[in-house]
Amino acid sequence: MANLIDFVLHIDSHLVNIVNNFGGWTYLILFIIIFVETGAVILPFLPGDSLLFAAAALAANPDYGLNIWIFLALFLAAPILGDSTNFMIGHFLGNKLKSASWFQKVVKPEYLERTEKFFEKHGAMSITLARFMPIIRTFAPFIAAGSGLKYNNFIKHNVIGAIAWVTLCCGAGYFFGNMPFVKEHFSMIIIGIIIISLIPAIVGIIKGSSESSNSEPDE
Repeated sequence: MANLIDFVLHIDSHLVNIVNNFGGWTYLILFIIIFVETGAVILPFLPGDSLLFAAAALAANPDYGLNIWIFLALFLAAPILGDSTNFMIGHFLGNKLKSASWFQKVVKPEYLERTEKFFEKHGAMSITLARFMPIIRTFAPFIAAGSGLKYNNFIKHNVIGAIAWVTLCCGAGYFFGNMPFVKEHFSMIIIGIIIISLIPAIVGIIKGSSESSNSEPDE
């Protein structure tokens, strides 16, 4: 976990090392990270928003020879394919996974419960909204499939969410990531991105706790 935190907070330095060591393979490596974050139900903690921001910032710097259009294409494909894979896992294996002891140890039940409540409140639109919410975005397709949501409806919101997410995160990184102030305080900017992305989930948890306490009968 300490290594993951270090990777996220200093993601700009780590990406530079990846580019220097792997060159053109960087595109594939970052595609896999984004795909796994959304496609593998048990890995919700991989960096998403910050990775897109940092990668686009590097692409805007000609010193690294990265193509922003290749990044945009791959970063659009990765979450769409990842969410679709996640949906299929939920559709075919959802009940079996939920009852498996190893799955319950890896995935905290409260994460699934929060996502279920989020889906119950927003329906299919939750797939689009969850794209901007770390952790919940990993479980939303899984929960949606178990609810009986049709794939035709799911894929529409999946694509809309991916386009909005990639455009916002990559656009911010490409146009602002190389500003002197941002480069000097990159770790703080990443922390700010993480905090902002977590606000909707935190608000939802607080509201859910408040509603639960208000619904309890007086003794």
